[in-house]
Amino acid sequence: MATSFFINLPVRDLPRSQAFYLALGWTLVPAFTSEAAACFHVDGPLYVMLLTHGHFSQFTPKPIADARSSTAALLALSCDSVDAAKAMCETAFRAGGAPLRDPQDLGFMFSWAFQDPDGHTWEPFWFDPAAAPPSPA
Repeated sequence: MATSFFINLPVRDLPRSQAFYLALGWTLVPAFTSEAAACFHVDGPLYVMLLTHGHFSQFTPKPIADARSSTAALLALSCDSVDAAKAMCETAFRAGGAPLRDPQDLGFMFSWAFQDPDGHTWEPFWFDPAAAPPSPA
């Protein structure tokens, strides 16, 4: 079983992206940070690696997608409350992120989404499983 989860994202401007993720309150991990990459500890076993396009290209033979014009993944992060999910999005907007869509409040679940400066989509959400409607049989 894996003990840590690293999300690797290609970025065009590493210093700009580092400033954005620092503004979210994520912790820079110097041991995995260089001129070509920056590692952030989000929480628990979750880390985000920001890699310059040149460095990212060393790990895949595929072209790098432009996350501003296409979506390859939605990165959902559970939060402790609706307020925490809202606060993360509002912080992202102040730090240069862009809203992707309006907030969605389903009563038992709240979600909102922002894009980082490179267009990667993050979706902070809160979910109350006790209040969720039953699954179809």
